[in-house]
Amino acid sequence: MEELPPWILPIAPQEWYLLVRALPGAKKSECAGVMEGRLRVRIAAPAVENKANKALVAFIAKTLNLRPSCITLEQGDTGRIKKLRISAKTPPNWSCLTP
Repeated sequence: MEELPPWILPIAPQEWYLLVRALPGAKKSECAGVMEGRLRVRIAAPAVENKANKALVAFIAKTLNLRPSCITLEQGDTGRIKKLRISAKTPPNWSCLTP
């Protein structure tokens, strides 16, 4: 079994938490390193009217080659510190998120 980074927490056989620090308003969406045990993700959407949250879910889904419906924002609706629940039949290729 592959060793996961500390910002990916397995919670069930086909589910994981992804701990994220979102940075909205960036020029482009990208992984930008690790900060305080969380994956830093720059998001090319403003932090208004839930646009950044939707863009974050879409970016993570695209990066992991999953449907956006496989990803749920569990915590952090209005803050930068977020917890995403990822559900997938097979483990995603986490190396795609490596900063």
